[in-house]
Amino acid sequence: MGSQLVQTLRQGVWASLTGGWYHDPDQNKFNNSCHLYLWMFLLMLPLLLHLALPPTTMALSIYCTSVTIFFITIKMVNYRLHVMFDEGDVVTPSSLSDVIQGNEGELLSKVDPAQLQTPSPDGQITKELMSSDSAALDCRDLGYNKADLEHPTPLSTTPDNSSSGIDIHSHPDENDPPDLNVDADGFLRIPSTFRKYGPGGRTHVRGLSMDSGKDAVLIADRSQNRQTTMTSSKSDLEAKEGQIPNETNFVEFVSLLESINSTRGASGNPPEEATEEGDRAEKEGEFSHMHKTSTQEKPSPKLYYKLKLFPGKWVNILYDRLTLLALLDRNQDVVENIVAVFLAFLVAFLGFILLNHGCFKDIWVFQFCVVIASCQYSLLKSVQPDAASPTHGHNQIVVYSRAAYFCIFCGLIWILEQMLRRKDLPVSTVYGITIVLADALTFLRDILVGLTFCFPITFLLGLFPQINTFMIYLLEQIDIHFFGGTAATGLHSAVYSIFRSLTALSLLYGFCFGALKEPWDEQHTPALFSGFCGLLVALSYHLSGQNSDPTVLMSLIKSKLMPTLVDSEEEGEDSEDIKDPLPEKLMNSVKEILLSDLVVCSIACILTFAITSSTVFLSLKVVLYALAGTVGFVTHYLIPQLRKHHPWLWISHPVLKSNEYSQYEPRDNALLMWFERLYVGLLCFEKYVVYPAIILSALTNDVLHSCDVLLMTVAGMKLLRASFCNPSFQFVTLIFTIVFFEFDCSRASETFLLDFFIMSIVFHKLSDLLHKLNFIMVYIAPWQIAWGSAFHAFAQPFAVPHSAMLLLQTFITTLFYTPLSPFLGRCDDNNLNSIFYEYLTRSLQHSLCGDLMLGRWGNYSSGDCFILASDYLNAFIHLIEIGNGLVTFQLRGLEFRGTYCQQREVEAITEGVEEDDSCCCCEPGHLPNVLSCNAAFNLRWLAWEVTTTKYLLEGYSISENNAATMLQVYDLRKLLVSYYLKSIIYYLIQSLKLQTWIKDPSITKALVSYTKWHHIERDPAVFSVKIDEDYVHCLQGVTRTSFCNIYLEWIQYCANKLEEPVDCDEDSPLVTLCYALSVLGRRSLGTASHNMSNSLESFLYGFNTLFKGDFRIATKDEWVFTDMDLLQKVVVPGVRMSLKLHQDHFTCLEETEEPAILYKAISNYKISLVICHESDPAWRKAVLSSRDTLLTLRHMVDDGTDEYKIIMLYKRHLSFKVIKINKECVRGLWAGQQQELVFLRNRNPERGSIQNSKQALRNMINSSCDQPLGYPMYVSPLTTSYMGTHQQLRSIWGGPLSLDGIKTWLLSKWVRKDNLTSCNSGVNMEDVDCAGGSSSLSHNPNSITSQSLSVYQARPNRTSQANRQHTAGLVLYRKGTHDTSKGIVHPSYNIKLVSLPGKHYTSK
Repeated sequence: MGSQLVQTLRQGVWASLTGGWYHDPDQNKFNNSCHLYLWMFLLMLPLLLHLALPPTTMALSIYCTSVTIFFITIKMVNYRLHVMFDEGDVVTPSSLSDVIQGNEGELLSKVDPAQLQTPSPDGQITKELMSSDSAALDCRDLGYNKADLEHPTPLSTTPDNSSSGIDIHSHPDENDPPDLNVDADGFLRIPSTFRKYGPGGRTHVRGLSMDSGKDAVLIADRSQNRQTTMTSSKSDLEAKEGQIPNETNFVEFVSLLESINSTRGASGNPPEEATEEGDRAEKEGEFSHMHKTSTQEKPSPKLYYKLKLFPGKWVNILYDRLTLLALLDRNQDVVENIVAVFLAFLVAFLGFILLNHGCFKDIWVFQFCVVIASCQYSLLKSVQPDAASPTHGHNQIVVYSRAAYFCIFCGLIWILEQMLRRKDLPVSTVYGITIVLADALTFLRDILVGLTFCFPITFLLGLFPQINTFMIYLLEQIDIHFFGGTAATGLHSAVYSIFRSLTALSLLYGFCFGALKEPWDEQHTPALFSGFCGLLVALSYHLSGQNSDPTVLMSLIKSKLMPTLVDSEEEGEDSEDIKDPLPEKLMNSVKEILLSDLVVCSIACILTFAITSSTVFLSLKVVLYALAGTVGFVTHYLIPQLRKHHPWLWISHPVLKSNEYSQYEPRDNALLMWFERLYVGLLCFEKYVVYPAIILSALTNDVLHSCDVLLMTVAGMKLLRASFCNPSFQFVTLIFTIVFFEFDCSRASETFLLDFFIMSIVFHKLSDLLHKLNFIMVYIAPWQIAWGSAFHAFAQPFAVPHSAMLLLQTFITTLFYTPLSPFLGRCDDNNLNSIFYEYLTRSLQHSLCGDLMLGRWGNYSSGDCFILASDYLNAFIHLIEIGNGLVTFQLRGLEFRGTYCQQREVEAITEGVEEDDSCCCCEPGHLPNVLSCNAAFNLRWLAWEVTTTKYLLEGYSISENNAATMLQVYDLRKLLVSYYLKSIIYYLIQSLKLQTWIKDPSITKALVSYTKWHHIERDPAVFSVKIDEDYVHCLQGVTRTSFCNIYLEWIQYCANKLEEPVDCDEDSPLVTLCYALSVLGRRSLGTASHNMSNSLESFLYGFNTLFKGDFRIATKDEWVFTDMDLLQKVVVPGVRMSLKLHQDHFTCLEETEEPAILYKAISNYKISLVICHESDPAWRKAVLSSRDTLLTLRHMVDDGTDEYKIIMLYKRHLSFKVIKINKECVRGLWAGQQQELVFLRNRNPERGSIQNSKQALRNMINSSCDQPLGYPMYVSPLTTSYMGTHQQLRSIWGGPLSLDGIKTWLLSKWVRKDNLTSCNSGVNMEDVDCAGGSSSLSHNPNSITSQSLSVYQARPNRTSQANRQHTAGLVLYRKGTHDTSKGIVHPSYNIKLVSLPGKHYTSK
């Protein structure tokens, strides 16, 4: 604990204060010295230049040039060294025995390179590191890092890990291979004169295996006078075949060739040199013993990296990558180096400019130089991890954050300084407040200067996020508060959103500027201004319905402009047999919206132009205000409160209940209620009529008061887009604006448009402040604390100052829209169950937007967080973007069986408070349908609220059975094997390749033994009387006769079902193939069971192995490899189908014995049921394709349990509770986890920050955060749900408008009216076809003449009542009468499909 604290103080606190410099005792002196001198140089250079030189351009040039050259040099050297390590070009010295010995630097004599080419009497050549130590080179002497393992190169470090060296050489022919002596057999000979033996009789040769990257060590056993060699793999030898040994790979070749020679010697031809080698080894050992005292002072041998400078010139670098990474951060490419050098120059330029301007005096000059040094030093060696870093390990973005913030702040200070030098700064009055611009700019400059001084503290506390996060936040807030945007999902999304908003603004500004140049009067509105208003409404409507992420839109454009490229990509997806339907679904939705916007925007533009051309808005202000307030109050307050689980937190049950509220397990979609229709109608009326009329009225009235053109355009677009997207809180803002500026501060009012615009921003901040205050009060309330000891009573009063600081922090974070992160917090998954959350995400993508618009989740806004809780699924939903007809969200799935703390919070969510009768300390009871006083009080002190108790969503219910229980008895295992074989026979006969397999000569030849009736399969590890129904006890095995006695009837029944007859008598090839496959299947089961099928555990293990598709084929069964479909399309499906048949045996015992019933069951299951392992891609494809039923076998190993479960999935409607969480609670807890885990390095799995807190759901919120902060089972990508995919909502408003849809509707209306007129005109209908075609009734001999035509009633859709309304009218004509009905009509009658009044019909 103490060492961790010291490490945190050193690497976290002190490094954050200095920008990354700290003393690391684990590093060598060279690195620590370099770090210190670098930081001192960056600190003293600007300070000395500022004090020594006058504030001139010359001093600025000297400083900037020095810093730029300094950084260019360091970055270039660092980059070249990393490139050198990546290439792995190692230089082998001319003599590898160059090792320093003794304290005085005595050298051993170097070996002449020419000796390496001279064969010795023993006929071997060696090139090794010579040393008097017995262990010339040990594995412990070398260090490797991850990058070096990817590029295997031998590294060597000195004993103190601090030495380095550079040797410059000129070798024009350095790559020429040396001349090597080869024996008669073509093997390199290694002279024993250069073999070095230590006291232990070992020979060490260092090399790297090309396969494994490990060291190759040759060992000689002196006591036995023979050499024990390194084991060389066949791939090693084959990889080296044909290669020419040179200096760089010589040691490796020696290792492999020594292994070959030793192997040859050990095979019966021992070399004559063995005894001589042993003698020499003894002499070498004696020599090594004489120098034993000096060997402890020798450094490790030197292995250099080659750094080429010029052609023919290179430098030997004695260094390694780990030491270099500890010295300087690595920049991956040239662009990152350029950015780092540019930022270093910019920091120097802006910092010295401010020093020259005299912005800092006395000690503050030194403090500012410290800030400059910390910003520049972070570009060389950054703080890792930083307090604002969301990930463990090295974060490349943090490297640039501090310097980027410094440039932003100093740039703003410099601009303000230039503005303050002007003498003509104006004085203006805004809302009755006189603003002296000079004083305001001075105040702002002083704030920025103070924040710049506090850089070390602010970065230590993590108050500034990463620079990319800051840019996303800044662009998002500008787009939301000034242009009416929705949200940004990334940096590209933020840039795209701000770009399209500026494009629309520039277009609107031109129209508005031209309109204000025309003459105005109260009785006439210029046409150009009316055009501006129409264009404003159309563009605002279009932008409000577009997603901020352009990915789907770009995909749609790409599919239209480059269809060939898209088709080739789709073919690649089809080849993998896994095609996700979601992208195509999203593109269709976007296409549908674009076509609808084309029509709606045109109509809206024309209507707006016509209305604003009149003076209707000049006298309707009061009426519009009253209408907006009334509609908003009913829509966004009254109806949501009446639909809550506890209306106003006083009533025990909802007043407006859904149809499913009292149902235990609803089976159909939620029924569309009357109040939901009312809610949608009021919402659309408010969005598309009331607020556009109010804003257009304000534009028309304010333009007469000479309102600023830019301000009018910005305010109009922002208010219109916000109203179209989500008007949930617009009515409150509108009412407060009217009351405040009409009654309280009427003199301070500017114009209504400006007042409404400003108040929309203020109310957004006030809403955040309210959520933060609610979170704080709930979190620190004394009665929420578990008073488990006397310490709580002692510590609680001391929380008051902390609470006061939290209050101050709350106001600051509200202003900048940041989470309560630093002080409050105590600080796509491989799980098989994640597929359920993935399917839940797809279901929400289909229905979430429509359900929100129907009010089923209550009021909502961007950033809101919800939890969907059911029996086993607990999903965290984060609403990221709310648009006009779209919602972007992210789902995070929690564990099925969570921790103890999670279970306690789930219980708090699911438990009811209706039965609580307590009031304070007594239990007087409560009024009917009203909560007790204690229950109402406790509900008000929660950071969450239950909004809906019966929210239906399509998902999968899980049923599981213990496989061990179902197979405990031998008879049940025998039954499973019987179904296994019958399923194999079924799939074999049903295969389209059956005739091919029967007639295949290779298969026929391999199965000759199976055609003999006396052939017996006697494998006691495979066949047993306990599990094989055709086992013959007297023969101790299985024969063809016994097989036919059991399975011939089933074979013949399946064969008779084929359209083409096939021979299936006892001697037929079909029976032979079935018999062979049955043996193969059982033998595979025995092999997978480790030949212990009688054991239940082994049997389950083997069956699960086959279920996964893992088959171990014996040698005698290799004939099956003739066609792999025999395994993949016959045996594997047979294994899986047998599991389902075995389950059915318990429900219908007798029926499964009949071949007809069994055949029908397998045929039905083959179509309707998906049976595969969960790791099979077909499983995920089936779930995402919304298959009704799935079955799998799962091996569960958890908490010491080892079980096999049969999992069955049934698609049905799941019931969830919808819990809305305070979004500031989520942001604060997540940010606190980030600082505690990443920056403070808390590794305690039972830390207090993840303990259960029922009032805030702390454990569920923290566990749902992204890794490494949380541990969610599944985190979905950002998913967008569109309004048009919700069938119930579509039935209300009729779907998106399009030109084809309008044309069809008009034609249907005109045709219906024309037909009714014709049919009532008295014309003889036998001669006239009212449907517009030839009369088929009069010419059809089967037509009915005396009675009305009967129609077949179509089966109603069980999913929803709304779908049942999608019917068509069928107008039937016969002798002047007509009958309108719904259903299906016999094709022989001539009919016409028309639309009934109030109905929507889609022809198919």
